[in-house]
Amino acid sequence: MNLIFLSIFEEFQNFFKDGFLSKINTEGLEGSNARELVSSYFENNPLPEVNPSTPGYDFISQGLINIQKFLGEVSMGEGSLIASAPILLLAASVVIILGVLGEAFFKKTGIPDIAFLMVLGIIIGPILGIVQPAAVVEIVPYFAALALIIIMFDGGYNLHIGNVLKTAHFAIVLVILGFAVSVGIVTGFAHWGLGWEWLDSILLGTIVGGSSSIIVFGLVRKLKISDDAKSMLSFESALTDILSTIVAFVLFEAVLTGNFSLDLLGETIGRAVIVGLILGFGVGVPWMFIISKLSNAQHNYMLTLGVLFLLFFLANSFGESGALTALVFGLMLGNKKYLLKKLHIKLPEHTIDNSLHTQVTFIVRAFFFVFVGLLASFGQIEYVIFGIVAAVAIYIGRIAITHTALVRGFSRLDKKVTSVMIPRGLAAAVLATIPLTMGLQNGEAYPQIVFFILLTSVIITTIGLGSAKKIPPPEGSGGFVTEANDK
Repeated sequence: MNLIFLSIFEEFQNFFKDGFLSKINTEGLEGSNARELVSSYFENNPLPEVNPSTPGYDFISQGLINIQKFLGEVSMGEGSLIASAPILLLAASVVIILGVLGEAFFKKTGIPDIAFLMVLGIIIGPILGIVQPAAVVEIVPYFAALALIIIMFDGGYNLHIGNVLKTAHFAIVLVILGFAVSVGIVTGFAHWGLGWEWLDSILLGTIVGGSSSIIVFGLVRKLKISDDAKSMLSFESALTDILSTIVAFVLFEAVLTGNFSLDLLGETIGRAVIVGLILGFGVGVPWMFIISKLSNAQHNYMLTLGVLFLLFFLANSFGESGALTALVFGLMLGNKKYLLKKLHIKLPEHTIDNSLHTQVTFIVRAFFFVFVGLLASFGQIEYVIFGIVAAVAIYIGRIAITHTALVRGFSRLDKKVTSVMIPRGLAAAVLATIPLTMGLQNGEAYPQIVFFILLTSVIITTIGLGSAKKIPPPEGSGGFVTEANDK
């Protein structure tokens, strides 16, 4: 048996040493992903067919021929940006499986699975080339809109309006200080470190100025922190996401024209808030009455999603991003009992199909993190270093802000979680691609820098939350994950 094993091992060794490796053109490695290299090798060096009926049948060569045929079958073809349907379905299955296992991992360890799913995205995209960067750029607007709608709605639906009002002043302080400090740090680094103009530097700082509501909403629901802290962090992340997007689009125009107006910025923010509140409240409150009358409808949850998509369209038509509208609409439906009690109105009991809503939200979140990994761009080493250092500096600033803003009413665990909650997400990734499409100066640098700020911030949050599990909740019951939310 040992002789047979050694013979097989020697055959592998000789094949890769004298056959496979000797035929690789190392000059062509640059700029290629693993899938392209393997496909290119088999195209240039086809293996001979082997007749299994002949003496000395080489089963290893036959196996490699089968792999070659498989690569040919799943090849995305010349000029195509996305792999074939079987490969995409395989990738989707891996994402879903890892998403479920990631939740179990979080439950056991208290360490979020965000970074792991992002690394999976890097493997699927930049490394294996299943989805090419050009295709990702094309998909960004569509996936960004879908993820934003579903997860902002889910965030609002799971917020208690009483807690939001109670902690709104803390959230607003965190928004103002956190956004200003983050923008200031990145702006200074870009201007003095990279030699960029002030407007370009401020634009970069604005893009990564706020924490990701998509990530924060998903995390705080599973953390055993106070309800006040959950509401504060969720509300803060929603506001900074919206603020970053609005200010960034004003700055895009300013960089193109060379003129910046505070009046235009104030007008844009004011219009976004008014449109978001009017649509969110104006449709959310009547929809509570309508959905109560449709409690027996088989597809009432899908009907609610249809209305949500319509609201997003209307918000964009009136010049608002739609994020605030989705948040307020979810807040209305999630606080139906609270609002009806305050209004002294009785309606039939009806709730959204939580099982279906949970599944939809899970799918969108899992694919969101992988999608962010697909946006990875590896270029100049100074951009990599810049992104890592900037994220660490943002974290240090966040610690100082937490100690300044949360002076009372919050436990040690609340403060620890607040201090590490700095993840940047899809809004930053999407905004980073716009300077390139607009032909702005240093446009190609934005995606590279922003991705490494994003990845480093997520890693910091992941490590920080893992260490926070050692801090017992105020009630002393131990644990880090809220069991009620895992059912």
